[in-house]
Amino acid sequence: MSDTILVLDRLTKRFGRTVTADRLSLTVERGEFFTFLGPSGSGKSTILRMIAGLVEPDAGRISIDGEDVARVPPWRRNLGMMFQQYAVFPHMNVAENIGYGLKVRGLSRSEISRRVAAMLDLVGLPGFADKPVTTLSGGEQQRVALARALAPSPRMLLLDEPLSALDERIRRAMQAELRNVHQRTGTTFLYVTHDQEEALTMSSRIAVLNDGRVIQCDEPERLYKRPKTRFVANFFRGCNVLAVERVGSPSGKTYRVAGSMIETVAPDGTGAMGTHVAIRSENLHIGEDAEKFDLSVPGVLAESTYRGTVLDYTIELGDGQRLVATTTRHVALAPGSAVTVGFARESVIPLED
Repeated sequence: MSDTILVLDRLTKRFGRTVTADRLSLTVERGEFFTFLGPSGSGKSTILRMIAGLVEPDAGRISIDGEDVARVPPWRRNLGMMFQQYAVFPHMNVAENIGYGLKVRGLSRSEISRRVAAMLDLVGLPGFADKPVTTLSGGEQQRVALARALAPSPRMLLLDEPLSALDERIRRAMQAELRNVHQRTGTTFLYVTHDQEEALTMSSRIAVLNDGRVIQCDEPERLYKRPKTRFVANFFRGCNVLAVERVGSPSGKTYRVAGSMIETVAPDGTGAMGTHVAIRSENLHIGEDAEKFDLSVPGVLAESTYRGTVLDYTIELGDGQRLVATTTRHVALAPGSAVTVGFARESVIPLED
């Protein structure tokens, strides 16, 4: 049975001519790790702040646990927040930082001490209670911020790009830490990021936003493998988008690209597909591998790029469009060589215009 904790119903917000929420509607289930993903200016942080009560919507409804919270002040919504800035109190030690919200709520010293100790264990900082927070690393300070946000047992934890200020190694460690904390607590996480890999790695579901609208909301694997629109396909790294000519009926599944005929399996849902298809770069094959597949297009190798564990081969088709094929195997071809690109029909993704 569904257990919905958050409902956004036709949420609307404008700043002058800039639309950050355009009659946006979605639901979040209790215990989800739900991510708002999109480019800068897509409205994701503003939407999170409206949920928190820090920004007032122009129209629409925000319901938490069945309660319309439009007129409920932020401090009465029982939500935790974690920001990009570490947002720790520099004049307090670790325990005082974590226990601050509990003290404001009037909990006893013994209950605060018990809760702080539990939070320190949860975020992997046992023995840090008396340390000055200013002596901690960036990753450790974010763990303190996480512990402080979770200490009052919020209904949801709202996280606005909390890892973007950390370096790559620490950021990956904190991603794992956040997943672990989410699994252990069962708290609903609402997460904002512009980093597609971070969203795919951590989320139960992802809402891809653009201009204040949800373009596609789906599970990570489905978003990655079956984008519905050109915007979503282009947003995820490694997805080739090709302009094609549909052959036959508007609802058909046969296309012409650069003079070659290609087919795809029947698209999901109903309605006519658009004038573009997508093929992920790891599903394209060149050299001897291309001969193993039933679909192919001819082209010319434009360049190859070494990326450590993989190589990217850029192929220019006869109509000037370019494809990138990603492989772990070196293909001995010089730029300018004629090459055949092979792929399976199941890997061709029809896109909506």
